[in-house]
This record gives sequence, C-alpha cells and structure tokens, in this order.
Amino acid sequence: MKTVQLGEYTFETGGYLPEVTLAYETWGQLNAAGDNAVLVAHALTGDSHVASSEADPSIGWWEGLLGPGRPIDTQKWFVIAPAMVGGCYGSTGPASLDPEGIPWGSRFPFVTIRDSVHLEHRLARHLGIAGFHTVIGGSMGGARALEWAATYPDFVRGVAVFACGAAATAEQIAFGQAQVLAVENDPAYRGGDYYPGSGPQAGLGLARRIAHITYRTEDELQVRFGRDAQAGENPFGSAARRQGRYQVESYLDHQASKLVRRFDPNAYITLTEALMSHDVGRDRGGVEAALASVTATPFLAAVDTDRLYYPAQSQQIADAVPGDHGVHIISSPIGHDGFLTSAEQLGDAMRATLGL
Repeated sequence: MKTVQLGEYTFETGGYLPEVTLAYETWGQLNAAGDNAVLVAHALTGDSHVASSEADPSIGWWEGLLGPGRPIDTQKWFVIAPAMVGGCYGSTGPASLDPEGIPWGSRFPFVTIRDSVHLEHRLARHLGIAGFHTVIGGSMGGARALEWAATYPDFVRGVAVFACGAAATAEQIAFGQAQVLAVENDPAYRGGDYYPGSGPQAGLGLARRIAHITYRTEDELQVRFGRDAQAGENPFGSAARRQGRYQVESYLDHQASKLVRRFDPNAYITLTEALMSHDVGRDRGGVEAALASVTATPFLAAVDTDRLYYPAQSQQIADAVPGDHGVHIISSPIGHDGFLTSAEQLGDAMRATLGL
C-alpha cells in the first residue's frame, strides 16, 4: 500500500480537512502517454488490496478479475485501487489524527460519493494519469464508478458498474439507517469520540448482521442452514429463555466478528451514509439528465438474485445512457455478493464491451 497527501479539501456539504491522505495500490506500469490506466473501486468495507502483487502476495478480494492474463490484464493495464476517504484502510478517516494529534472522531466531515471521486481525480493527476480507459466497481464501488463517468466525462472512456443503481433507493436508505443506528445506539459509541478504546463493537456487529442478510438470499440461507441447530447447542429454549443458536445465527455471529476485528465503527457510519447519499442526478437535473450526459462506454452487470440492488436498477442506467446498452446478468444463488464470488462470469463480456 502507498499513500499520498493531496492537500486541503472542502467537502460537498461544507466540511473541511486541512490535509487529506489517500492510500492506494497499483499493478502494472503506466505508459508514457498516461492513458493505459484502469481504476478499481472497492465496496463498502473493502480496501485497496484487490489482488495479490509482488509487494503484497496475499489474496485480494477480487483476485479472479485482476492480474496477468486475467480479465483486467496487468501486463497491459496500469491498475490503481484507492481506499475511499472516510474509511479505515490508510486514507484519511475518522480515526485519523487532526493537526493537534487528536482523532477526528465526531468532527470528521460528512462524505459523499462525489467527494471520493474528486479526491481520486486529484490522486490520478498526481500519478500522471491522463485519463482512465475504464473505471470499474461493484456496489459502493459501482456508485463511485458511475459518479466518475458523470463528474469527469473527459477523463473516463469506459465505465463498468456492477450491482448498483443510479441513486440510493428508499429501501437501501432504510437498510443503511438501521445499520447506522445500530452503531450509534451502542453505549460505547460515545457520540463518535470513543478513541482510544474498543468502541461500539456490539453495535458494529449488529450493523454487519443487518447488512449481510441483504447481501445474501433467503434460498441460500435456507439451503445452507435451514432450521438446524449449531453443533452442541439447543436453540429450542429452556424454562427461562433459549440459550443455544441456530446455525444461521452462528453464521451471522461469525460475519460480525470478522468485521469488528478489522473495521472502525465511525468509518462504517461515514461510508454507509456516503452510500445513502448516492445520487448521480443530484444538482444535475435528475438521474435521467445526468446519465444522458455520460459519454463513457458502459458495461453494466447485475446479479439475478440480488435483493439489495435489483437488476431493474441496472437496466435504468442502461436505458438512460445514450446508445443501445444491455445488462449482463450474473447467475448466482447467493444474491448481491455474487458480483464478487462469480467474477468469472464477467470477464469475456466486459472485455468485449470495453476493449480491455
């Protein structure tokens, strides 16, 4: 992971930071013209480690999509993956220190998807990138990719948006609010100023449980777990109340525990609220008008079983961007997370559409 300081920044809603650092990883080599670049944008709790590299050989979160000979061929393309501002993977976020050496905490500015794109544009220019051949992302990364195409049309020749719509829907905002309140209502949250200390781990774990249910499908959970009890436990109850868990409860506990160990609760709130704010049509005359101005070649993909970002939301983008575009359907039984777990279904179609 590398970092660069990008100077002061005033956020879309008026917040201010005297210095913003962005963390990022790269693969491949930028050519002399600076035009063989591809940006990969991570999802809500993702980071910049998309795939293994010589600098970091550990497995990345989109390993099947990026690397030598893979759909995004790093022998051909210079790939950059920035960690979004407001997170906790090297870029400036709520746990970062202010000029006095105190964590920003509750004073950290409200961040929008558009803010992240403006700062990523600064990063690209700092690295000598003249323009992106393609900007790619799924879920929150898809929101960032679409915002890139609308905000910097002269800088983006192709855009790949997976499992994401043009604006957060009422239901998506509702799921986001439940997650934010799960964190904020934990007594250990302390208004966001819980540093140093473990912070609202129970609240973050609950938020992750809520989110993870939306990332999967009822059928998958039923086939995997049904009503089976966790080994050695009895969820049927006792005279007072039940003590044991069903297997699906153990699964959600596991997902919560994994996130609590690696993510800052304030960063979770910051990025969740950024995704809730996603609206490519804001101050552009609405979604239809904003998408009508997109000049990048689009590749749109949706998961057939996604119950968080329905395929119809991808079709809305396809219908509004000028030209004749379809939506590539990823077939997966697991739901929203299928864009991550079934990357092999994206490669050929994406290459053909975008010329990768």
